[in-house]
Amino acid sequence: MKGVAFLALAATLLVHETARAEPQWNASALTGVCGRGTGGSYFDDTCWYNGVRADVLFGRDRYSDLSAGPFLGVTTAGFDDLRIGGGATLLLPVTQYFPLGLSGGAHARNADGSWTPGVSGWLFFGSRSYNFHSRYVMAGGLLFGVEHDLRDPDQNAVVIAAQIDGLVLALPFVLGYEWLAGRNEDDD
Repeated sequence: MKGVAFLALAATLLVHETARAEPQWNASALTGVCGRGTGGSYFDDTCWYNGVRADVLFGRDRYSDLSAGPFLGVTTAGFDDLRIGGGATLLLPVTQYFPLGLSGGAHARNADGSWTPGVSGWLFFGSRSYNFHSRYVMAGGLLFGVEHDLRDPDQNAVVIAAQIDGLVLALPFVLGYEWLAGRNEDDD
């Protein structure tokens, strides 16, 4: 009997699946305020800042893991320019459910038909789930950013925005479709 128990224990400990962290991605909408500055100032005028942002994080196997990966964003400040940017994000698990995300990268700003290169730095604080069943994770919180143009060093922007998960925005439409589809089936 002891031999069978020992073999069962040995088989349990020796036969295991290799742990691997699958990449997890998120897509979100951004909306907030932006202070734009010229002449070395960071805040001459205030405007509305909107856009979308997506990222993929690697190396996360649970809520408390450190992870990193690329991000992309398409935004506008005051609806009079287009900003396309990307870079790298590092997710630091400050608490289990509220990590801190640090991002840095480059962007190109198109205003008046010409593209201007720049650099940006971002800080995210909010909720970012870990999905054990899918590669999509939900994220929502506050995003703080600074953008600095390289060709025109007098152009700067400071951003405070809400990051709203894309699924949260799509869910009312999905529920409405399901409700209408269910009503049509009942009518048949």
